[in-house]
Amino acid sequence: MTIETKPQVDSRSSVTYTDARLNANIPAGPIEQKWSKHKFEMKLVNPANRRKYTIIVVGTGLAGGAAAATLGEMGYNVQAFCYQDSARRAHSIAAQGGINAAKNYRNDGDSVYRLFYDTIKGGDFRAREANVYRLAELSVNIIDQCVAQGVPFAREYSGYLDNRSFGGAQVARTFYARGQTGQQLLIGAYQSLSRQVAAGTVKLNERTEMLDVIVIDGRARGIITRDMVTGKIESHVADAVILATGGYSNVFYLSTNAKGCNVTAAWRAHKRGAFFANPCYTQIHPTCIPVSGDHQSKLTLMSESLRNDGRVWVPKQAGDNRAPEQIPEDERDYYLERRYPSYGNLAPRDISSRAAKQVCDEGRGVGPGGLGVYLDFSDAIKRLGENAIRARYGNLFDMYERITGENPYKSPMRIYPAVHYTMGGLWVDYNLMSTIPGLFVGGEANFSDHGANRLGASALMQGLADGYFVLPSTIGNYLATGGYDKVDQSHPAVQEALNEVTQRTQKLLDINGTRSVDSFHRELGNIMWEYCGMSRTKEGLTHALKLIPELREQFWNDVRVLGSGNELNQELEKAGRVADFIELGELMCRDALERAESCGGHFREESQTPDGEALRNDDEYCYVSAWEHMGDPSQAVLHKENLEFENVKLATRSYK
Repeated sequence: MTIETKPQVDSRSSVTYTDARLNANIPAGPIEQKWSKHKFEMKLVNPANRRKYTIIVVGTGLAGGAAAATLGEMGYNVQAFCYQDSARRAHSIAAQGGINAAKNYRNDGDSVYRLFYDTIKGGDFRAREANVYRLAELSVNIIDQCVAQGVPFAREYSGYLDNRSFGGAQVARTFYARGQTGQQLLIGAYQSLSRQVAAGTVKLNERTEMLDVIVIDGRARGIITRDMVTGKIESHVADAVILATGGYSNVFYLSTNAKGCNVTAAWRAHKRGAFFANPCYTQIHPTCIPVSGDHQSKLTLMSESLRNDGRVWVPKQAGDNRAPEQIPEDERDYYLERRYPSYGNLAPRDISSRAAKQVCDEGRGVGPGGLGVYLDFSDAIKRLGENAIRARYGNLFDMYERITGENPYKSPMRIYPAVHYTMGGLWVDYNLMSTIPGLFVGGEANFSDHGANRLGASALMQGLADGYFVLPSTIGNYLATGGYDKVDQSHPAVQEALNEVTQRTQKLLDINGTRSVDSFHRELGNIMWEYCGMSRTKEGLTHALKLIPELREQFWNDVRVLGSGNELNQELEKAGRVADFIELGELMCRDALERAESCGGHFREESQTPDGEALRNDDEYCYVSAWEHMGDPSQAVLHKENLEFENVKLATRSYK
């Protein structure tokens, strides 16, 4: 993997240069053999020696829970941490539609290579080939693992596992459990984790938030945490650390993520030396319940799986406010089917979201404020019957009716795009290790597999692949090649990190300003959505880079955090997270400004085709942007990992 070596300077004086830490460590050989060859060549830890090593796992969703359970079963001493009151409340539980795997049960032409190709193409050719192929290769093992755990996947009448289609694919490869796939998969991982907790190989620390990484002699050797009930700040040392803490969509304030989802663990690691990759790559999900007012603190996702049977449309005429049942068929615009006939309503998320925004901008949106399109199931109900639709999506329909008061069996759902997933994250190499040796990153917290856009049903696939199959192998190799001394809490670097977290926490409490934490978060979200949301411009991003530093200065001078640090204090928790979001928001805008092309979820209005499609610039931007912290987001240094495509030909992405 070649690295950019030509120094460059952008409009904000960021320097681009090579760095030995930005080595992807991709194995040599044919892509089909890279992972198996690499596993054989990696060093192993003798089973009798594994109990001598301690591994910290932060996050207990699919990636973290699977990693902790597997490492515990292998015989390592594992310390697992989550801020929820139970590992079962990790946000993986919210995933609805399914998990991809190249099993080809439908005999419709699927294969490991086709899943690999669809994922590379779906990410707009901005992901590493080797990582993506490994993901596709491991997908077939994930399903077997989950079935063995008792995950109740949907089955056909014959008893075979059922599949359905998702966006960006022309085969049926998505395994599902109604609209509760994430929940059922997480229960499976949680059962495995609980077994290891009972066996004594895993210690589970709940209601505990990570606030810093301990770095000693350039290696990650532990974390600093705060007990969210008592307020006690503590240090924990280990031989390696895994971060599996999810994504950062809540930088936009309104997103489909749970309110507790945050970037703090990843951002504090970034400030300790972990490069942050592709922060501007944000996924806008096209199938969400529209915003209903300023009172909302989050948005609700309606699974992409609904687009298998639901047809998306708006009135052909702007300003047509008739009820949907009063609009005849010839006055409806099924715009996805019209614009993308090969994929229709299952066009990828970034494309479908921009198409929805476009028709609403034309004045053809439906519902309050014209910010919505119809997702109509009337054809499917006529063809299959209401009972069949209820069996496939019943819980999703019930959720929609409870929130909106509208019966989707009788009238179309109203949906609109919303922030959902972040493809960016901490930079990792092929072994999922960050630029801090000993700090590994799994699941949505890393950047590795989805490029500029994630295909639906691939998040669960990546989380479980990382947790069950990749990290247990690569961490063993790291430990076996270590050669470093053991440390304990008395080490000066541990005490220094402990003091820094304590001082930062007290600083938030001492400001005693006039504005609430939520008011700052909402203002940041408005800036991010307006200037770094579904579409971006040079002028808008430049303006955001003026507003965000001003907001950060106001925050550190005028935020009001009630209570103390020695108790349960949710305002204090939020304050720390929002402070990190503000800094992240600035880096996201810098990254979006630097990348003057359109690709996947990053759409620069200056870079589009005459018919409004994204226009990539492979000559200048076929790279991973990896940012190094230099004390302030405005001073971050950009490094580039050039992407090379040897197995897939770079091509204009088309779903028409």
